Amino acid sequence: MWVLETQKSEIERLSKKNEAVDLCLLKNTKDRHKLIPAQELHLVVRVESSLLKGARRYFEDHNFIEVVAPHLTKATGACENVATMFQLDYFGQNAYLSQTAQLYLEVLTPYLGKVWCIGPSFRAEPYADERHLSEFTLVELEFAGGFGDLLAHIEGAICSMINCVLKEREQELRLLNVNVERLRKIREPFEKITYTEAVGLLSDYGIKWGDDLKSQHENALVQMHGNMPLFVTHFPKAIKFFNMRENDENSKVVNSADLLLPMSGEAVGAAEREYRYEKLYQRLVSSTMFRQLVEKGGSIEDFRWYLEFYKVHSNLHSGCGIGLNRVTQFVLGTDDIRATTAFPLNKESIL
Repeated sequence: MWVLETQKSEIERLSKKNEAVDLCLLKNTKDRHKLIPAQELHLVVRVESSLLKGARRYFEDHNFIEVVAPHLTKATGACENVATMFQLDYFGQNAYLSQTAQLYLEVLTPYLGKVWCIGPSFRAEPYADERHLSEFTLVELEFAGGFGDLLAHIEGAICSMINCVLKEREQELRLLNVNVERLRKIREPFEKITYTEAVGLLSDYGIKWGDDLKSQHENALVQMHGNMPLFVTHFPKAIKFFNMRENDENSKVVNSADLLLPMSGEAVGAAEREYRYEKLYQRLVSSTMFRQLVEKGGSIEDFRWYLEFYKVHSNLHSGCGIGLNRVTQFVLGTDDIRATTAFPLNKESIL
């Protein structure tokens, strides 16, 4: 109780004295432990906590069941790119630190309907900079349903996160120099454009149809749409995850969506999932991800359990991954992802 009262009085003291704090301090990841006493760090942790609380509230209100997923996996824990997975020895077998629980959530949707999880995502990012973390928190959902409902769930979860932080942490946000009124303007539904429309808008950037969008392209698109959340939908099949479902009217694109946020860029990756076994198998074995797996000494055996599931089940389902640090970056209005959490992990910062 004494600790809680001390924290509350410290926030009130800063508020009364109008003592704004500077997030630039938290851009430093070397000797992070020296920043533990910093008020900036404490305020960010409280904001991060309320964002998670808002996500959990949305899932509970909409009858999603929370699942505990494994963090040591075969290549089934890869998020598009096996080359960025941390590989380790698991009792004589190749294993990896998981990047996503997607496939594990998918196979529960025929039985549980709507599921979600929260956990770490590990990526062997070679850079220690303002855009990359080697570990970040990923909030994921899967449910039996299609693309329209998927976008609605994303909008609902993001708005619930923002509303919770506005309700619980307005003082903290103001102390962090956050433009609170900017956050109050976030409302459902979010604006939506297709990838093809995005390419047309980015003609001055030299983007061609089939190119992946980089951070500068995402930022430009968001600015073109009033610096508000923006969905870009229906990406080319060739640049997306092997199990994103082909569009029925145009087999060159998949029923996918990225949610772009001001400051942070892509914060959510989402799609309908392919559930037809033969098509799923062919997409997997012809994917760049599978070639990377073979180069690392893996094989189709890594996906055996997942493929066997789709020999039996064929239900339409969809899902997404919400990057907590990217959402926090948007809320705080910072240009540096290292300022979004107490212990950011990158190439130079392991404790």
